[in-house]
Amino acid sequence: MTRSLKKGPYVDEQLYAKVDRARQSGAHAAIRTWSRSCTIVPEFVGLNFEVHNGKHFIKVYVTEEMVGHKLGEFAPTRSFRSHTARK
Repeated sequence: MTRSLKKGPYVDEQLYAKVDRARQSGAHAAIRTWSRSCTIVPEFVGLNFEVHNGKHFIKVYVTEEMVGHKLGEFAPTRSFRSHTARK
């Protein structure tokens, strides 16, 4: 179920403030975040994020095609290790 259009997209306020500071200073360092549910907005395009997947931080570079998706979609939490060998 999607979020109400009346409310608008969910964007973490602290993360948005970090993005504003990075844009103002022109810093190219990755922004670390645990906010996987944060919606990617156009202001995030061109920035590097490190999204926590529960164990590690996954590097994510935001492009225009990612706008509207969630940050957590690009940092998988499960790793497939292959099926068992048949005997």
